[in-house]
Order: sequence, then structure tokens, then C-alpha cells
Amino acid sequence: MMERDVFVSSYGGVFEHSPFIAERAFDAGLIEEPLTAAGVHAALVRMFRAASPDERLGVLRAHPDLAGRLAVAGELTEDSRKEQAGAGLDRLTAEEFARFTELNAQYTQKFGFPFIIAVKGLNRHDILAAFEHRIDNDRDTEFETACAQVEKIARLRLESLLPETL
Repeated sequence: MMERDVFVSSYGGVFEHSPFIAERAFDAGLIEEPLTAAGVHAALVRMFRAASPDERLGVLRAHPDLAGRLAVAGELTEDSRKEQAGAGLDRLTAEEFARFTELNAQYTQKFGFPFIIAVKGLNRHDILAAFEHRIDNDRDTEFETACAQVEKIARLRLESLLPETL
């Protein structure tokens, strides 16, 4: 059986800066070997959904702004950097960057957490369209949407680390 610290160090980052999710999944006996993306994801999502609203808000707030100051400063996690670059967010025009900056500020002011979307398979135009649509949501709808996107991001990250099934 994999040791707790090895599991947490390997998979604790799939929910951005939130290793407590992996710790709780391991401690609850939800991690079964052989590890698969689907199995680990199910266990982690179960713990994420069981977390308090404040804890889930903390997970959302751990995510960086899209094309935001952390990206400009080169301070994203490696996963976030690759994901944003893959969507072209590291190659925005000055006008696009200004629009993302404006939307990031409006969104965070309105909802209290950054705009979160699983960017894999999307381009900057898709992301901007989703941003402009979702900013009109009410807070409860957007909280649930953001949580679902966090779960999708975790799934994509796990699929890059583990086999889907055996």
C-alpha cells in the first residue's frame, strides 16, 4: 500500500494548493491500489464535496486569475502554467490582456473568488466568451459552476499522471 506522504506529495496538488483533499481521501480509506485516474478522482471529489463551503471557497481562491499577475510574473504552478499556455493565454494581444484584466477584477469583486474554467481544449476566444457569459450568473450558480470546473481540472491533471483504467 502506498504511504500517505507519498500519495499526498504525488496527488495533493491536483486541487490547486489544497493537499487537505488528498489527505482526507487517504485517511478515509478511499484510495485503493492499483491507482487509476478515475478511482483517485472519485475519492478526491468525494472529499472536496464533503468539505465545508468555506473550505471549498478556499480551494477556489487558491486558483490563479487567468492571464493575471501571477502569470505575468511567472509565479503559476507548473500545471497552471502549462494549462494556460496550452490555451494561448500566454500570447494575448494588449487588447485581450486588458479585457481579461478587467473581467478578472469584475468577477472577483462580484463573486469573491477568481474565474475558473478547465482550459484544456479551449482557446482564448472560447475562454473569453465563457467569462463574459458567466459573469452574469448569480453567486450560488457561479460557486457551483466553479466547483465543477475545479473537479474537471483535477480530472484532467490526474489523467496526465495515471492510467484511466486498468
